[in-house]
Amino acid sequence: MKERLVVIGNGMAPGRALERLLESAPNAYDITIFNAEPRVNYDRIMLSPVLAGDKTFDQIVIHGDRWYVEHDITLYKGVAVIKIDRAAKTVTSAIGETVPYDKLIIATGSRPIIIPVPGANLPGVLTYRDLDDVDAMLLAAKSRGSAVIIGGGLLGLEAAAGLKEQGMDVTVVHLMPTLMERQLDTAAGHLLKKALEARGIRVLVKANTKAILGDKKVRAVQLEGGTELPADLVVMAVGIRPNSALASEAGLAVNRGIVVDETMRTSDRDIFALGECAEAHGVAYGLVAPLYEMANVVAAQLAGDALAKFVPPSTATKLKVTGINLYSAGDFADGKDREEIVLRDAARGNYRRLVLKDNKIIGAVMYGDTSDGPWFFDLLKRSVDIGEMRETLIFGQGYAGGIPLDPTAAVAALPDDAEVCGCNGVCKGKITSAITGLGLKSVDDVRAHTKASASCGSCTGLVEQLLKATLGDAYNPTAVQPICACSDLGHDDVRRLIVAKGLKSIPDLMQALEWKTSCGCAKCRPALNYYLLAIWPGEYEDDGQSRFINERIHANIQKDGTYSVVPRMWGGLTSARELRAIADVVEKFKIPTVKVTGGQRIDMLGVRKEDLPAVWADLNDAGMVSGAAYAKGLRTVKTCVGTDWCRFGTQDSTGLGVKIEKFMWGSWTPAKVKMAVSGCPRNCAEATCKDVGVICVDSGYDIHFAGAAGLDIKGTEVLGHVDSEDEVIEIIAALVQLYREQGRYLERIYKWAKRVGLDTIRQQVLEDRERRKALHDRFVYSQRFAQTDPWAERAGGKDAHEFAPLADLKMLEAAE
Repeated sequence: MKERLVVIGNGMAPGRALERLLESAPNAYDITIFNAEPRVNYDRIMLSPVLAGDKTFDQIVIHGDRWYVEHDITLYKGVAVIKIDRAAKTVTSAIGETVPYDKLIIATGSRPIIIPVPGANLPGVLTYRDLDDVDAMLLAAKSRGSAVIIGGGLLGLEAAAGLKEQGMDVTVVHLMPTLMERQLDTAAGHLLKKALEARGIRVLVKANTKAILGDKKVRAVQLEGGTELPADLVVMAVGIRPNSALASEAGLAVNRGIVVDETMRTSDRDIFALGECAEAHGVAYGLVAPLYEMANVVAAQLAGDALAKFVPPSTATKLKVTGINLYSAGDFADGKDREEIVLRDAARGNYRRLVLKDNKIIGAVMYGDTSDGPWFFDLLKRSVDIGEMRETLIFGQGYAGGIPLDPTAAVAALPDDAEVCGCNGVCKGKITSAITGLGLKSVDDVRAHTKASASCGSCTGLVEQLLKATLGDAYNPTAVQPICACSDLGHDDVRRLIVAKGLKSIPDLMQALEWKTSCGCAKCRPALNYYLLAIWPGEYEDDGQSRFINERIHANIQKDGTYSVVPRMWGGLTSARELRAIADVVEKFKIPTVKVTGGQRIDMLGVRKEDLPAVWADLNDAGMVSGAAYAKGLRTVKTCVGTDWCRFGTQDSTGLGVKIEKFMWGSWTPAKVKMAVSGCPRNCAEATCKDVGVICVDSGYDIHFAGAAGLDIKGTEVLGHVDSEDEVIEIIAALVQLYREQGRYLERIYKWAKRVGLDTIRQQVLEDRERRKALHDRFVYSQRFAQTDPWAERAGGKDAHEFAPLADLKMLEAAE
């Protein structure tokens, strides 16, 4: 019989522990996880790229929902544990759920330190620890105001860089004379300060915060001495402390963190602690390498390896700010028994310092070119005597023998236990073994199987060199990435072959293109369905089972299993009749929440699945159709009131928006498409952050495209200027059709534009009138088969099985 394992917390450390446990003892435990955050496990190291707009949340997820299902793990999202009963061996959650355990893992992480100054609790004062903090900062950054970051450590500087990328004026306030003083020496800290200032970030060192000023929200930060720094947003990034309250209340031994022994057990032998909440060897760790080592020990102990023990690993630090490369490891403090070797290359902006003791590296600091960081770190960890290479040591591994080495040869010379990926604790030997044993051909393959370079990405160059060293001439970094594991073909090849071979069904395609699986997978089938639909309008019949749930049901599923319904409102216009119909539907079906969306629509949330057809029928009766808020297609055309009502309006932006939406609704595209039309350069409809936007001016219309305003924030590119509404509509239709024909499934317009080139798109859509007309005509033809309201079809009985419960399970009374 399986033992019951309960995990409190779902961060990177417990996630790694479960990975290792499932590898070594997959059937040993029934696993339940309580996660206080309302989401799955994600890579916190990558929050900074999310803040900077370089990555989305989906790109930093470590274990998606499917992983928990596949491993039969019960995951409570957004549910904290409030009590541990050690005598009864149970945990109780904030929602009243009591779950028994045989073994328990506490991984409650840490809490950010809030400095005790007046105003610390004002609205607009944030910390930086999780995705909610990032979302709050992204929201605040939309004001393009001023931000003050209190703390010049690793997290604070990453937050500063991210907010600067989002358009805010940023000031960093740091108490110590040197930025990142725990990781950098004075010289490297000085170079870092100059680099940040060159980016437009103001840096104040030796600055102490006295108070945060404001009435209803933050207004400024006051320093000792009276200086006031204007602030619409304040981010405190001054450190963390272990979150050990739950363990303390349960009577476990707690010092700074939850005290654990070398097996990661607490004072209760059936309870483990790991991650930032744990205190091992008298130290509470915050870097990922020791946390992952803790995870390995916990997994081994749970799998029955009583010899597994935690030995604190040496750690290295990297700064994840684009264009600023820093690397530090070990102890670089001055001392009488220590020597140093320093290299400064002012022309290239490089600085290196090695601290030696007894002819061994005990510390390293690098700024600029950090490519030799892993090699220095390996020498440090292995306590290698560097006497014979001392003269050339500072120049790096390529010169260690006095003769320059090719970079590939240098990485090939690393020992197998040399760490390549510090974020995920992956050594060279694991990578090369995976390359040869699993036939890996690309960096993406290595990431998928080993996690090397899957986090901050700074070791990607090393991974590429290992691929080249291991595969030789067989390594081709420009090779096409397969659409999924079911095929060796990339997206573009699949599209080309669909046309060349005249393939008009998914089974025919899989047979002709020699798919490796019988039915494909959740990654390829939606893509194939879209490609066939876009290439053969009117001939290919949409395969609903090859769509994601929202598109199959034509509504957005919510976290409680209900759905949201968003009817289309052309250009954001509505009427008394439509509003009455919505109100009647809300009351009739007891819909709990009604909300106005950012796209000028009304969203009804909490609709039961079985009620959807009846809801749609009532909305249809009022003349309303699906708003496609779930679709990889046109979502909305947002407008301002234009010349109808606005004193500044130059054109009829509302009327044009309605025309565009009525012309283009129903079309399927590689990813969602949002549009907007603003009646003047004041841009009240926010057209310059949409996939396609129009700015009305006195002389006509400026057409914009390739913007983004979600987790990625990007202003639009100017496509061109035209004189008439008819030209606007023709060009937008041609642009969207070109995107439909060239975009890869799930690739947003701004990513497609970056890949194929802005000038290429302008030439084909704006300058080449014959090409534009042909694209427009193909779009018009496809719309003949697309503009059918899916709500009306299903209200009329189509796909009725989707909305009928499989069974009605009622509580039965036991017979007397």
